[in-house]
Amino acid sequence: MRLHHVQVACPPGGEDVARRFYAEALAMTEVDKPEDLRARGGAWFRAHDEHGVVTAEVHVGVEDPFVPARKAHLALVLDSLAHFQAVASRLTLGGFDLDLSQRHTFPGHERLHTHDGHGNRIEILVQRV
Repeated sequence: MRLHHVQVACPPGGEDVARRFYAEALAMTEVDKPEDLRARGGAWFRAHDEHGVVTAEVHVGVEDPFVPARKAHLALVLDSLAHFQAVASRLTLGGFDLDLSQRHTFPGHERLHTHDGHGNRIEILVQRV
C-alpha cells in the first residue's frame, strides 16, 4: 500500500490562494484535473523527484461551507536541509507564518508548521543526518 494523494479544502473561489501556497511557496507543479472533475473547482499539485517520479500529490477541493483543518494536517518530507531552508524562505517571503516551536520535537527530523492561505495546517520535515 502507498499513499496516492492528500486532499485539503478551500472555500469557493479559493484556487488562486491555493496556487500561491502550493505552487509558489512549496514549488509544487499544478496539474490538470481530469475533465470529469473540473466543474467541481479546486486545483491539484504534484512534487517530483529528479527522475520525474511523483513524490507527493495534494488535491485542493472546494468545500462550502468551508472550515480549515487546524489540527489535522499533511506532512511533507524534504530531501535535504537546503531544501527545507529554501521552502522556509519562500514561505516567509510569501507572507506565510512559520511555527518553529516544535522544530526539534520529532525524533530524527527538523520540522516547521505553517498554514496554507486558507488556514489548513501543513507540516514540513527534513530528516536530520
